[in-house]
Amino acid sequence: MNYRHAFHAGNYGDVFKHVLLLRLLRAQQRKEKGYLYLDTHAGRGAYDLDAPPPLGPMGRPPEWPQGIGRLWAAPGLPPALDEYLALVRSFNEQKGAGSGVLRFYPGSPWFAALVQRPQDRLALWEVQPEEAGRLRGEFARWPRSVVECANGYGALRASLPPRERRAVVLIDPPFEQPDEFDAVRAALREGLQRFPGGVYAIWYPVTERARAEAFRGSLIALPLPPTLWAELAVTADPQLRMKGCGLLILNPPWRFADELDALLPVLAGKLGADAGAAARWEWLVPEA
Repeated sequence: MNYRHAFHAGNYGDVFKHVLLLRLLRAQQRKEKGYLYLDTHAGRGAYDLDAPPPLGPMGRPPEWPQGIGRLWAAPGLPPALDEYLALVRSFNEQKGAGSGVLRFYPGSPWFAALVQRPQDRLALWEVQPEEAGRLRGEFARWPRSVVECANGYGALRASLPPRERRAVVLIDPPFEQPDEFDAVRAALREGLQRFPGGVYAIWYPVTERARAEAFRGSLIALPLPPTLWAELAVTADPQLRMKGCGLLILNPPWRFADELDALLPVLAGKLGADAGAAARWEWLVPEA
């Protein structure tokens, strides 16, 4: 596996994913009882946006200026985006960046950790030894967390059902392999068998529209609970292979759809690359 997330850290896909992930975690915290946050593809946990290499494949610049960079100083944002930015700013200061300076970007594990309560627990899986080693360094002294260097698709078998009987599971693979959607579907099948009441969030790229639609359609064969999907398209340019990203959510919390109605138009407006930018959500399996 050659994928490293550092080049993509803080891009529009990260912003979209992390803003919605925070809403899922905050929904869990409406109840006092703790929960497990399980991250199957956790990466290194933290990213230095100034670190080399400064250019990506074929000399492209890093992607964060078109993601977190567009929100960093934006006024008049809704409270959910204000909280997201406040956590990024706090993380920057903890890592040693000057006040108001954007240099360090937290990965999904750190967003979960920054809002973690004493009764909540983190299980972070990363298959690449170098990335897992960095992740262990990040969380070496963090309470109620464990880092596993192993294939994240095995995390659902190893970690579910959780002793807390509540969980948010993030499945965020690199989609480097042609059968990645098949692997996600198999992992979801096992997760639902072991813990049907968990909240499962699956991030995916939107390249060819038919591929994302086929993936969602293939899930109908599973015993799905209430399930919705949200997508952000930053462009309608046919020359660009990746036009956006999506998040599929099984067992979305109460009134989560209302939050999507408020957040998605703002994200499309701030992160869009051209007039073709748009965001939408739909039920795959409606609530009863």
